[in-house]
Amino acid sequence: MDEDVRQEMIALLPRLRRFGYSLTGSMDEADDLVQGACERALLRLDQYERGSRLDSWMFRIMQTTWIDRLRATRRRGTVNDPEMMAAVPFDARIHEQTEARAALDIVRAEIALLPEDQRLVLALVTVDGMSYKDAAEVLEVPIGTIMSRLSRARKRLGEALERPRAAPARESRA
Repeated sequence: MDEDVRQEMIALLPRLRRFGYSLTGSMDEADDLVQGACERALLRLDQYERGSRLDSWMFRIMQTTWIDRLRATRRRGTVNDPEMMAAVPFDARIHEQTEARAALDIVRAEIALLPEDQRLVLALVTVDGMSYKDAAEVLEVPIGTIMSRLSRARKRLGEALERPRAAPARESRA
């Protein structure tokens, strides 16, 4: 029976990875989060109720793992390296690609600023494609709460995309 659950867990990895990315904003951090959540799940496999939804159980473990990591990071503090951030490749030759990346940057930044409850709902419904009912089960809240949180998150993201953007600073090449 445990082997069946392990196989289901393997099949869930792409969804868990997308969810992890939506929480962290980084594929490396998402992979670490998925690994940590899978490790927790395997260690606590005896707590999984046979016949219940494995995806809901795994998403809850992911959420708990993420919250634990956020708390630990807040206690330790973080270091931001502007030079490292500036080194991210950016193809300015193609206008559409530039606009799309700028919009994506705005959305990512705005998602990071969303309250955690809205960010989680957005990740489950929009990124993972869960139904409102399934997301409500994962987060253990009523469907109306899911709809309300998702509506507020989408509205905030839309407003962020409508705001006028400052022109990028041009570097002089002397």
